[in-house]
Amino acid sequence: MEATDSASPPDTEHPADPVVVSGIQPSGRLHLGNYFGALRQHIDLHQQHDAYYFIVNYHAMTTVQDAERLREHTFNVALDYLALGFDPDEAALFVQSDVPEVTELMWIFFNLLPTSALEKGVAYKDKVEAGLTPNAGLFNYPVLQAADILAYGGSLVPVGADQKQNLEIARDLARRFNNRFCPEDEPLLPVPEPQILDDVAVVPGTDGRKMSKSYDNTIGIFDEGDALEEKVMNIVTDSTPLDAPKDPASCNVFALITLFADAETQQEIADKYRAGGYGYGHAKQALQELIEEHFAEARARRKDLEQRPDYVRDVLRQGAKEARAQAEPLLEKVRDRVGLVRTH
Repeated sequence: MEATDSASPPDTEHPADPVVVSGIQPSGRLHLGNYFGALRQHIDLHQQHDAYYFIVNYHAMTTVQDAERLREHTFNVALDYLALGFDPDEAALFVQSDVPEVTELMWIFFNLLPTSALEKGVAYKDKVEAGLTPNAGLFNYPVLQAADILAYGGSLVPVGADQKQNLEIARDLARRFNNRFCPEDEPLLPVPEPQILDDVAVVPGTDGRKMSKSYDNTIGIFDEGDALEEKVMNIVTDSTPLDAPKDPASCNVFALITLFADAETQQEIADKYRAGGYGYGHAKQALQELIEEHFAEARARRKDLEQRPDYVRDVLRQGAKEARAQAEPLLEKVRDRVGLVRTH
């Protein structure tokens, strides 16, 4: 992305004690692609640094415009985080819309960024090229994402490579704000650094394409029993006969197996593929068992949490309180720097 302003001072570019921020959309039940693409890393990172993780329900409104579904999906994402091991005593977990400072900061950022920067957005361009008419929320999505990051002083953002463009907009906005409204030696906003998750797996869906709710090809993190079996058994494979040798490297089922199995188990199953007499049905059964085993403890925790909705809401309220305690003083400084008069 072309930046019109020079970089901020080194201490703002690379803070010594990073603040980790990241969010996830409540646009449907979370699936294996969400888990291996983001959730697993969030759980691993949240005890290492000051961290703010948020359920981005404003972002979800670009596609989810049913009030009951949005409420349900938002609560389910909170359940999933807690069930998978997120410790609210170690980091803040909250709902994006509970921190109004974010949308105020977004408006300030709107006035610093040319529309041409947003017209280059991948999600926006993809919709246009597909002949669709994207809404204004999708067009402005990267600016809200920048406000999500910078409202809490976010300086380290764990993202997949496909999100790097949006993070560049956040970096550009931090520089623009600092250079426009701050003395050279007193920058206010850190320039966030991406933590590119190189080990993020591309998780194939049941049809072989990237697992995505938009393709309706997902396997839910907490699917079990008949529901899980049906999805696993519907994974697309080729027509190689049972007795014939098979190539594990070209099989969607085996690609999923590698996400769950240890190296020894992977090798055993790969050898069975190549030897013949091992059908895709056998591999699917092995995959189902691996998924069940991997999430067994988390599944039990989630069922317990479902019976304690007040606890889950308390976690989100406390997380929002912590987030606002970080965002409010920053916004006071932002208002002062840009000249917004407070009369009360």
